[in-house]
Amino acid sequence: MREELPEFAIRVHDLVVGFGRQIVIDHLTLDVRRGEILGLVGASGGGKSVLMRTIIGLIPRRSGDIEVMGAMIGGANQLVTQSAAGRWGVLFQQGALFSSLTVRQNVQFPLRENLVMSQPLMDEIATAKLEMVGLKPEDGDRFPSELSGGMTKRVALARALALDPAIVFLDEPTSGLDPIAAGEFDTLIKTLQKTLGLTVFMVTHDLASLNVVCDRVAALADGKIVAIGPMRELLQSGHPWVRAYFHGKRSQMLQPKAS
Repeated sequence: MREELPEFAIRVHDLVVGFGRQIVIDHLTLDVRRGEILGLVGASGGGKSVLMRTIIGLIPRRSGDIEVMGAMIGGANQLVTQSAAGRWGVLFQQGALFSSLTVRQNVQFPLRENLVMSQPLMDEIATAKLEMVGLKPEDGDRFPSELSGGMTKRVALARALALDPAIVFLDEPTSGLDPIAAGEFDTLIKTLQKTLGLTVFMVTHDLASLNVVCDRVAALADGKIVAIGPMRELLQSGHPWVRAYFHGKRSQMLQPKAS
C-alpha cells in the first residue's frame, strides 16, 4: 500500500524558545506546505536561525510542538526523531565544510554516518550529487580551502542532498556571494526543488532570493510570524517591521512574480 504523504512538510505550533531570561521565539506557529520553497525573513539576531535549528533538533524548546513529515520531533520517543532526521538535509551558513576532508569526503560524510555501503558506491553517489549541483567529478579531489564561495555553497548543498531528503533547510545560502553567483545559486535551488520535488525551508535576508525563488515568505518579528504569503501579499502588509523591510531604500529591486 502506497504511503500517503502529509499536506504539510513542517508544522510548528505554539513554539517557545529562550536562552536564560531572553525569549527568542514566543508562541510561534508556522506551517510549511509539502513541495514549496518557504523563505523566512527577519531582523538580524531576531531568531531566524534559532527557529530553523530548533526545528531540526539542535536547540531545545521550552514548549510547543514540532512535526516534520508527520513525525513529532523532540518528544519522548527519540527513535521517531532520529528517523525523521533522515528525511532532511541542511546547508549551514558559510557551508560548514570539514576543512580536513576533500570535497568528495564531505559529501560522503552523511552516508558514512547513517548507512553501511561500499566505498565504490559512496564514490558513485558523491559524484552524482556533485554533478547535480553543477560541479565536475574532478572537483571531488579538492579541499575546501581551494574552493570559491560559490563552489563551497554547492558542495554543502550536495552534502545536504546526499541522503535524498524530502526537505532541505538552507541557512543564508547566498550570504557572501557576489550577485552573479547568488543568482546562479537561486536558479539551482529552484531547479532542484522542481526536479526532486523538495520542500525547501530557506532562512535569508536576500531580497532578490525572496522574490525570485520563494513560493511564500514568512516574516519573523518579536518572536512570532507576523506575516506570511506570496511576496505580493507581504508587500501589502501593514505590519511596521514588514513595511520597513520591504519598502526601504533597497526594495526597489523587488518586482512581484506573476501568479
